[in-house]
Amino acid sequence: MKKILITGGTTFVSKYAAAYFVQRGYAVYVLNRNTKPQMGGVRLIEGDRHCLGDKLRQISFDAVADITSYDARDITDLCDALGSFGQYIMVSSGAVYPEDAEKPFREESPRAVNRFWGKYGTDKMEAETELLKRVPDAYILRPPYLYGPMNNVYREAFVFDCAKANRKFYLPGDGGQRLQFFHVRDLCGVMEAIMETKPNAHILNVGNAVTVSVKEWVTMCYACFGKEPSFVNVSKEIEQRNYFSFYDYEYVLDVHKQQAVYPDTISMEEGLKESAEWYHSNEGDVNKKAYFAYIDENLR
Repeated sequence: MKKILITGGTTFVSKYAAAYFVQRGYAVYVLNRNTKPQMGGVRLIEGDRHCLGDKLRQISFDAVADITSYDARDITDLCDALGSFGQYIMVSSGAVYPEDAEKPFREESPRAVNRFWGKYGTDKMEAETELLKRVPDAYILRPPYLYGPMNNVYREAFVFDCAKANRKFYLPGDGGQRLQFFHVRDLCGVMEAIMETKPNAHILNVGNAVTVSVKEWVTMCYACFGKEPSFVNVSKEIEQRNYFSFYDYEYVLDVHKQQAVYPDTISMEEGLKESAEWYHSNEGDVNKKAYFAYIDENLR
Protein backbone atom coordinates (compact mmCIF):
# COMPACT_ATOMS: atom_id res chain seq x y z
CA MET A 1 0.00 0.00 0.00
CA LYS A 2 1.53 3.28 -1.13
CA LYS A 3 1.75 6.04 1.43
CA ILE A 4 0.82 9.55 0.34
CA LEU A 5 1.01 12.71 2.42
CA ILE A 6 -1.60 15.33 1.54
CA THR A 7 -1.22 18.80 2.99
CA GLY A 8 -4.61 20.06 4.11
CA GLY A 9 -7.34 17.50 3.63
CA THR A 10 -10.32 19.48 4.91
CA THR A 11 -11.13 22.05 2.18
CA PHE A 12 -12.00 21.63 -1.51
CA VAL A 13 -8.98 20.36 -3.49
CA SER A 14 -7.09 18.75 -0.63
CA LYS A 15 -10.31 17.36 0.84
CA TYR A 16 -11.32 15.84 -2.48
CA ALA A 17 -7.79 14.49 -2.98
CA ALA A 18 -7.87 12.79 0.42
CA ALA A 19 -11.13 11.02 -0.46
CA TYR A 20 -9.88 10.17 -3.96
CA PHE A 21 -6.69 8.48 -2.83
CA VAL A 22 -8.43 6.62 0.00
CA GLN A 23 -10.81 5.19 -2.59
CA ARG A 24 -7.85 4.25 -4.78
CA GLY A 25 -6.34 2.15 -1.99
CA TYR A 26 -3.55 4.44 -0.80
CA ALA A 27 -2.56 4.89 2.82
CA VAL A 28 -3.52 8.57 3.02
CA TYR A 29 -1.93 10.81 5.64
CA VAL A 30 -3.34 14.33 5.94
CA LEU A 31 -1.48 17.18 7.57
CA ASN A 32 -3.68 19.85 9.09
CA ARG A 33 -4.49 21.53 12.40
CA ASN A 34 -7.61 19.40 13.00
CA THR A 35 -9.97 22.36 13.19
CA LYS A 36 -12.46 20.87 10.69
CA PRO A 37 -13.95 17.40 10.20
CA GLN A 38 -11.62 14.86 8.60
CA MET A 39 -12.43 12.66 5.64
CA GLY A 40 -13.10 9.01 6.34
CA GLY A 41 -10.20 6.59 6.02
CA VAL A 42 -7.38 9.11 6.43
CA ARG A 43 -4.60 9.08 8.99
CA LEU A 44 -4.34 12.46 10.62
CA ILE A 45 -1.05 14.16 11.40
CA GLU A 46 -2.19 17.08 13.50
CA GLY A 47 0.01 20.14 13.30
CA ASP A 48 0.94 23.40 11.63
CA ARG A 49 3.35 22.95 8.72
CA HIS A 50 5.47 25.77 10.13
CA CYS A 51 6.25 24.01 13.42
CA LEU A 52 6.15 20.26 12.89
CA GLY A 53 9.22 19.15 14.80
CA ASP A 54 9.72 15.40 14.26
CA LYS A 55 6.12 14.50 13.39
CA LEU A 56 6.94 13.52 9.81
CA ARG A 57 10.45 12.15 10.09
CA GLN A 58 9.54 8.61 11.09
CA ILE A 59 7.22 8.02 8.12
CA SER A 60 8.55 7.23 4.65
CA PHE A 61 6.10 8.57 2.07
CA ASP A 62 5.91 7.34 -1.49
CA ALA A 63 4.55 10.72 -2.52
CA VAL A 64 3.86 14.16 -1.11
CA ALA A 65 0.88 16.00 -2.60
CA ASP A 66 1.46 19.57 -1.46
CA ILE A 67 -1.84 21.27 -2.17
CA THR A 68 -1.57 24.07 0.40
CA SER A 69 1.74 25.76 -0.43
CA TYR A 70 1.18 29.43 -1.12
CA ASP A 71 4.64 30.96 -0.60
CA ALA A 72 8.31 30.07 -0.23
CA ARG A 73 8.13 29.65 3.55
CA ASP A 74 5.45 27.02 3.16
CA ILE A 75 7.87 25.00 1.05
CA THR A 76 10.91 25.55 3.24
CA ASP A 77 9.24 24.55 6.48
CA LEU A 78 7.61 21.42 5.09
CA CYS A 79 10.78 20.25 3.36
CA ASP A 80 12.75 20.78 6.57
CA ALA A 81 10.23 18.62 8.45
CA LEU A 82 10.08 15.71 5.99
CA GLY A 83 12.09 12.56 6.34
CA SER A 84 12.20 10.09 3.45
CA PHE A 85 9.85 10.58 0.51
CA GLY A 86 9.55 9.64 -3.13
CA GLN A 87 7.87 12.12 -5.45
CA TYR A 88 6.90 15.62 -4.46
CA ILE A 89 3.96 17.14 -6.35
CA MET A 90 3.00 20.76 -5.76
CA VAL A 91 -0.26 22.31 -6.93
CA SER A 92 0.62 25.80 -8.12
CA SER A 93 -1.52 27.99 -10.41
CA GLY A 94 -1.81 29.52 -13.85
CA ALA A 95 -1.72 32.83 -11.97
CA VAL A 96 2.08 32.78 -12.28
CA TYR A 97 1.78 33.98 -15.90
CA PRO A 98 1.37 37.73 -16.55
CA GLU A 99 -1.99 38.63 -18.05
CA ASP A 100 -0.46 40.34 -21.09
CA ALA A 101 1.76 37.42 -22.16
CA GLU A 102 1.07 35.57 -25.40
CA LYS A 103 -1.74 33.04 -25.07
CA PRO A 104 -2.11 30.18 -24.63
CA PHE A 105 0.44 30.25 -21.82
CA ARG A 106 3.09 27.55 -22.11
CA GLU A 107 5.15 26.08 -19.31
CA GLU A 108 8.17 27.87 -20.80
CA SER A 109 6.39 31.24 -20.83
CA PRO A 110 8.01 33.81 -18.55
CA ARG A 111 6.49 34.16 -15.10
CA ALA A 112 5.72 37.63 -13.81
CA VAL A 113 3.19 39.67 -11.86
CA ASN A 114 -0.37 39.23 -13.05
CA ARG A 115 -2.40 42.33 -12.22
CA PHE A 116 -5.55 40.31 -11.63
CA TRP A 117 -3.98 37.78 -9.26
CA GLY A 118 -1.38 40.05 -7.65
CA LYS A 119 0.34 38.67 -4.56
CA TYR A 120 -1.30 35.26 -4.88
CA GLY A 121 0.50 34.74 -8.18
CA THR A 122 3.86 36.14 -7.10
CA ASP A 123 3.80 34.07 -3.90
CA LYS A 124 3.12 30.95 -5.97
CA MET A 125 6.08 31.86 -8.18
CA GLU A 126 8.34 32.07 -5.14
CA ALA A 127 7.01 28.77 -3.82
CA GLU A 128 7.78 27.07 -7.16
CA THR A 129 11.30 28.49 -7.21
CA GLU A 130 12.01 27.41 -3.65
CA LEU A 131 10.67 23.92 -4.26
CA LEU A 132 12.90 23.34 -7.27
CA LYS A 133 15.88 24.47 -5.19
CA ARG A 134 15.02 22.02 -2.44
CA VAL A 135 13.64 19.15 -4.55
CA PRO A 136 14.99 19.50 -8.11
CA ASP A 137 12.96 16.55 -9.42
CA ALA A 138 9.65 17.77 -7.97
CA TYR A 139 6.56 18.09 -10.13
CA ILE A 140 4.65 21.37 -10.36
CA LEU A 141 1.06 21.55 -11.64
CA ARG A 142 -0.44 24.83 -12.87
CA PRO A 143 -4.24 24.64 -13.19
CA PRO A 144 -6.72 27.29 -14.38
CA TYR A 145 -10.09 27.50 -12.57
CA LEU A 146 -10.74 24.32 -10.60
CA TYR A 147 -14.28 23.08 -10.09
CA GLY A 148 -16.20 20.04 -8.94
CA PRO A 149 -17.69 18.56 -5.77
CA MET A 150 -16.48 20.13 -2.51
CA ASN A 151 -15.78 23.48 -4.17
CA ASN A 152 -16.24 26.05 -1.41
CA VAL A 153 -15.63 28.99 -3.77
CA TYR A 154 -18.79 30.72 -5.03
CA ARG A 155 -18.41 30.04 -8.74
CA GLU A 156 -20.62 27.34 -10.24
CA ALA A 157 -22.66 27.41 -7.02
CA PHE A 158 -23.61 31.03 -7.74
CA VAL A 159 -25.03 30.05 -11.12
CA PHE A 160 -26.78 27.06 -9.54
CA ASP A 161 -28.45 29.47 -7.11
CA CYS A 162 -29.59 31.64 -10.02
CA ALA A 163 -31.06 28.62 -11.76
CA LYS A 164 -32.81 27.31 -8.65
CA ALA A 165 -34.37 30.72 -8.00
CA ASN A 166 -35.43 31.13 -11.66
CA ARG A 167 -33.47 34.35 -11.85
CA LYS A 168 -32.35 36.06 -15.02
CA PHE A 169 -28.61 35.87 -15.46
CA TYR A 170 -26.66 39.10 -15.67
CA LEU A 171 -24.04 38.40 -18.30
CA PRO A 172 -20.77 40.34 -18.63
CA GLY A 173 -20.92 41.96 -22.05
CA ASP A 174 -22.02 39.55 -24.74
CA GLY A 175 -20.88 36.53 -22.72
CA GLY A 176 -18.08 35.74 -25.13
CA GLN A 177 -15.27 35.81 -22.55
CA ARG A 178 -13.46 32.46 -22.61
CA LEU A 179 -12.95 30.41 -19.44
CA GLN A 180 -10.78 27.36 -18.90
CA PHE A 181 -11.58 24.82 -16.20
CA PHE A 182 -10.24 21.61 -14.70
CA HIS A 183 -12.27 19.15 -12.66
CA VAL A 184 -10.75 18.32 -9.30
CA ARG A 185 -10.98 14.60 -10.07
CA ASP A 186 -8.88 15.13 -13.18
CA LEU A 187 -6.33 17.00 -11.08
CA CYS A 188 -6.07 13.96 -8.80
CA GLY A 189 -5.87 11.74 -11.88
CA VAL A 190 -2.89 13.72 -13.15
CA MET A 191 -1.15 13.35 -9.79
CA GLU A 192 -1.72 9.61 -9.82
CA ALA A 193 -0.48 9.34 -13.42
CA ILE A 194 2.69 11.19 -12.42
CA MET A 195 3.28 8.76 -9.55
CA GLU A 196 2.86 5.82 -11.89
CA THR A 197 4.73 7.02 -14.99
CA LYS A 198 7.25 9.60 -13.73
CA PRO A 199 7.07 11.75 -16.90
CA ASN A 200 10.05 13.70 -18.15
CA ALA A 201 8.18 17.00 -17.99
CA HIS A 202 8.21 18.25 -14.40
CA ILE A 203 6.20 21.46 -14.85
CA LEU A 204 2.75 20.88 -16.29
CA ASN A 205 -0.08 23.18 -17.16
CA VAL A 206 -3.23 21.20 -16.41
CA GLY A 207 -6.73 21.91 -17.64
CA ASN A 208 -9.40 21.06 -20.18
CA ALA A 209 -8.08 21.37 -23.72
CA VAL A 210 -11.32 23.09 -24.80
CA THR A 211 -12.33 26.43 -23.32
CA VAL A 212 -15.94 27.61 -22.96
CA SER A 213 -17.51 31.03 -23.17
CA VAL A 214 -19.18 32.51 -20.11
CA LYS A 215 -22.53 32.19 -21.88
CA GLU A 216 -21.93 28.52 -22.68
CA TRP A 217 -20.82 27.80 -19.13
CA VAL A 218 -23.82 29.49 -17.55
CA THR A 219 -26.14 27.62 -19.91
CA MET A 220 -24.58 24.30 -18.87
CA CYS A 221 -24.97 25.21 -15.18
CA TYR A 222 -28.69 25.97 -15.67
CA ALA A 223 -29.10 22.71 -17.60
CA CYS A 224 -28.08 20.80 -14.45
CA PHE A 225 -31.51 21.84 -13.11
CA GLY A 226 -33.37 21.30 -16.36
CA LYS A 227 -33.58 25.03 -17.07
CA GLU A 228 -32.49 27.55 -19.67
CA PRO A 229 -31.19 30.97 -18.63
CA SER A 230 -32.67 34.28 -19.71
CA PHE A 231 -29.80 36.71 -20.13
CA VAL A 232 -29.40 40.39 -19.37
CA ASN A 233 -26.27 41.89 -20.93
CA VAL A 234 -24.28 44.13 -18.60
CA SER A 235 -22.01 46.88 -19.86
CA LYS A 236 -18.29 46.20 -19.65
CA GLU A 237 -17.96 49.57 -17.93
CA ILE A 238 -19.38 47.96 -14.77
CA GLU A 239 -16.85 46.03 -12.68
CA GLN A 240 -17.91 42.44 -13.29
CA ARG A 241 -16.46 41.06 -10.06
CA ASN A 242 -19.26 42.92 -8.27
CA TYR A 243 -21.88 40.65 -9.80
CA PHE A 244 -20.02 37.70 -11.36
CA SER A 245 -17.59 35.05 -10.16
CA PHE A 246 -14.64 35.75 -12.47
CA TYR A 247 -12.40 38.64 -13.42
CA ASP A 248 -12.76 40.25 -16.83
CA TYR A 249 -9.71 38.37 -17.95
CA GLU A 250 -9.08 35.40 -20.21
CA TYR A 251 -6.19 33.17 -19.31
CA VAL A 252 -5.77 30.04 -21.34
CA LEU A 253 -3.16 27.38 -20.72
CA ASP A 254 -1.53 25.13 -23.29
CA VAL A 255 -2.05 21.61 -21.91
CA HIS A 256 -0.25 19.46 -24.47
CA LYS A 257 2.26 18.19 -21.91
CA GLN A 258 -0.57 17.17 -19.59
CA GLN A 259 -2.33 15.37 -22.44
CA ALA A 260 0.75 13.21 -22.97
CA VAL A 261 0.42 12.03 -19.36
CA TYR A 262 -3.35 12.20 -18.84
CA PRO A 263 -5.24 12.55 -22.14
CA ASP A 264 -8.89 12.02 -21.18
CA THR A 265 -10.71 14.56 -19.04
CA ILE A 266 -14.27 14.78 -17.72
CA SER A 267 -16.69 16.71 -19.91
CA MET A 268 -17.95 20.00 -18.53
CA GLU A 269 -21.51 18.72 -18.63
CA GLU A 270 -20.68 15.67 -16.52
CA GLY A 271 -18.44 17.62 -14.16
CA LEU A 272 -21.05 20.30 -13.54
CA LYS A 273 -23.72 17.69 -12.87
CA GLU A 274 -21.47 16.20 -10.19
CA SER A 275 -20.99 19.66 -8.72
CA ALA A 276 -24.74 20.34 -8.69
CA GLU A 277 -25.48 17.02 -6.98
CA TRP A 278 -22.91 17.73 -4.29
CA TYR A 279 -24.15 21.30 -3.81
CA HIS A 280 -27.71 20.10 -3.30
CA SER A 281 -26.68 18.50 0.01
CA ASN A 282 -23.76 20.73 0.97
CA GLU A 283 -24.86 24.30 0.29
CA GLY A 284 -23.62 25.45 3.69
CA ASP A 285 -20.03 24.51 2.80
CA VAL A 286 -19.78 27.24 0.15
CA ASN A 287 -18.48 30.71 0.95
CA LYS A 288 -21.15 32.82 -0.71
CA LYS A 289 -20.68 36.39 -1.89
CA ALA A 290 -23.23 39.18 -2.13
CA TYR A 291 -23.71 39.08 -5.89
CA PHE A 292 -27.49 38.98 -5.62
CA ALA A 293 -27.57 42.07 -3.41
CA TYR A 294 -25.41 44.01 -5.86
CA ILE A 295 -27.50 42.92 -8.82
CA ASP A 296 -30.79 43.77 -7.11
CA GLU A 297 -29.56 47.18 -5.98
CA ASN A 298 -27.63 48.26 -9.06
CA LEU A 299 -28.54 46.27 -12.17
CA ARG A 300 -32.22 45.39 -12.03
